[in-house]
Amino acid sequence: MKLALLGDRGKVGRVLAPALEAAGHDVRGIGRGEAIDVEGLDAAIDFTTPEVGEGNVRACLEQGVHCVVGTTGLDLAPLGSLAQERGLVLFHAPNFALGAVLMMRFAQEAAAHMPRAEIVELHNEAKRDAPSGTAKATASLVGGDPAIHSVRLPGLVAHQEVLFGGEGQLLTIRHDTYSREAFVPGVLLALEKLPQLPPGLTVGLDAVL
Repeated sequence: MKLALLGDRGKVGRVLAPALEAAGHDVRGIGRGEAIDVEGLDAAIDFTTPEVGEGNVRACLEQGVHCVVGTTGLDLAPLGSLAQERGLVLFHAPNFALGAVLMMRFAQEAAAHMPRAEIVELHNEAKRDAPSGTAKATASLVGGDPAIHSVRLPGLVAHQEVLFGGEGQLLTIRHDTYSREAFVPGVLLALEKLPQLPPGLTVGLDAVL
């Protein structure tokens, strides 16, 4: 596929660009402040920040290009409406690590039997949004409005644990991302499934697993 990678020089972009090329994709990197010219490409991938991500995605959709978005903290509803109007796919995952998706699925199953839960999410201090998109998605799956504790410290990448408490016991479901290579298989999977998705917004790797 012919792809645009917005945020190609960011922490995720620097890992993702060579991995996409190794998988046979033709990648056009677009960095901070550069013109968003994606017309004629098959899809655009955005791993930037909430401050610029929404404008990036809107610009890509307006140029008729499907979007795969890993940036969290965006207002996705109007972007999903725009994608629907244009007959385009907007795919967003709060976390592209397959292990994180399994962690959320297991937490959802545990919540049916142990309803008292709290979530602790830990990320690098450069992450702007708190709680993280993964934590908010997990809270929605678990239900019951669990408390979310956000930690931002240097040296971290992306980590989350869901703690279920019961009389005399504690169940902890945890996932740790130690490097951003963990996101690559999920992005490649989303690109593979893109032609099969309906126009408009699709959220979560669960939809393509």
